[in-house]
Amino acid sequence: MTIRLPHGTYEPRTEPAVFAGRAALAGCAAGAALASRTVFSAAHVVADPYADTTWDSPAAVDWDATLAFRRHLWSHGLGVAEAMDTAQRGMGLDWTGAAELIRRSAAEAQAVGGAIACGVSTDQLTGPADLATVTAAYEEQLALVEESGAQAILMASRALAAAAEGPQDYLRVYSDLLRQASEPVILHWLGPMFDPALEGYWGSADLDAATSVFLDVIATHPDKVDGIKISLLDAGREIDLRRRLPQGVRCYTGDDFNYPELIAGDERGFSHALLGIFDPLGPLAARAVRVLDTGDAAGFRKILDPTVELSRHLFQPPTRFYKTGVVLLAWLAGHQSHFTMVGGLQSARSLPHLCRAYVLADGLGLFPDPGLAEQRMKTLLTMYGVDQ
Repeated sequence: MTIRLPHGTYEPRTEPAVFAGRAALAGCAAGAALASRTVFSAAHVVADPYADTTWDSPAAVDWDATLAFRRHLWSHGLGVAEAMDTAQRGMGLDWTGAAELIRRSAAEAQAVGGAIACGVSTDQLTGPADLATVTAAYEEQLALVEESGAQAILMASRALAAAAEGPQDYLRVYSDLLRQASEPVILHWLGPMFDPALEGYWGSADLDAATSVFLDVIATHPDKVDGIKISLLDAGREIDLRRRLPQGVRCYTGDDFNYPELIAGDERGFSHALLGIFDPLGPLAARAVRVLDTGDAAGFRKILDPTVELSRHLFQPPTRFYKTGVVLLAWLAGHQSHFTMVGGLQSARSLPHLCRAYVLADGLGLFPDPGLAEQRMKTLLTMYGVDQ
């Protein structure tokens, strides 16, 4: 296959690129749940491309395609982390849409026997709020997730970050929520690279001080914490934190830069996974963990290490726009019929960025039908004025 890709940012020149179009997915058959690690893929939502909406309208979701993608992930033994950052939570998907997504995905999970955990936040709040209002908003969402039969993920809250005056406010709110949770939850620490409004979460911009508060929150009710999901893109900090967790509390890596080494672990422990990059890498990630299930850490790294370049590209700053590359790859792989996103976020990355994502994904053999991916990429390039 030959396709012409833009050569530079300002020059209208192109140069040919030839791809092998190999399909590494041939060895990634569907299978049962994974054994040695608990692995969740945060999943994107598929927009309805025919809805008459604007960028600030409530999200119009193609429910059939959205749920079909979740069945794809479950079929490979992965769990689904629903209504999270990858689903454009707070970036096109409001609480009304997220609540419907949670209800539908949780029902689908029960029907197929898939693992699911859902995000609990405070995004129904639209203005300044005091701590009591923030807590009530969390409680409303926690109740919906638990009623749906899903595990709860207590997400970082923009409203709490704005209302809290110090560490004690975080301790108070989270202690109340953990006390009320009927089942152990996953606590989520999302760094400001993913959401600038979360700068200084846990009451301090000093990460050492913030880590101490985070551990204090867990210590209030360790029996109500299944694990933590840490997304700071700092492997050393994650390793240090997971070694300080109470016995029985898991660390779910959210580090889309260093996930192979963190999941493989060392003589003192390892991380489980809850990752946005496992949306496009789902079958390959499941295959790698099945190799790890046999005790073959080197084989696991051999499969996953080559994917890091793609992940670092998709998650490059501004990191919060990684969803655009994720949805592009879902379209090229045939999981949806269009490259449209809620909130118009398909325009959040440049054409050179999207082209590089295509080149890297093709090199990994991520496209079940390389010919379809080539055809669709050429269509996108033509729309941008790049003749083929």
